[in-house]
Amino acid sequence: MPHFRIFIAQSLDGYIARPDGTIDWLRPFDSVDYGYERFMAEIGTVIMGRKSYELARSFGEWPYASARSLVITSTALEDAPASVTRIGSDIGRLVPALRASGGKDVWVMGGAMTIGAFLENQVIDRIDLFIVPVLLGYGVPLFSGGRPDMQLKFVGTQTYEKGLVRLSYTRA
Repeated sequence: MPHFRIFIAQSLDGYIARPDGTIDWLRPFDSVDYGYERFMAEIGTVIMGRKSYELARSFGEWPYASARSLVITSTALEDAPASVTRIGSDIGRLVPALRASGGKDVWVMGGAMTIGAFLENQVIDRIDLFIVPVLLGYGVPLFSGGRPDMQLKFVGTQTYEKGLVRLSYTRA
């Protein structure tokens, strides 16, 4: 059964993007090997919101071609890559279908609203949170209020070049 996972970086003060959605502050850390390739080898489906999809499209070549990509949006996706499918926001129907399909894990990539919706529905099985040694001061927070408590079990930490720290948790 696939696990639903979060694998994301945030600034030390808790933001995943600037207020305008840009992530330029992550560029100085692009050279750090934090296990992304190993992680992607375990992923069969990537789920994201429309803003995250548009951001990923701006990178040029589609970065998630090795996995099925599901974009939660109510509007059509023009010229979407072959592995991309537009879906509605009914997480209650989506999750059981993905769990029943077997296979590789599901990466709930983002953004914050999408991740929040999956946390709210209590379906996240693992969180790998990368703390980046940058203070943005303001921006798009990863976590905000309005969701039920979720007890986590600490799995471990890893430190990387340039001061990155990975915190790993599973659902308790």
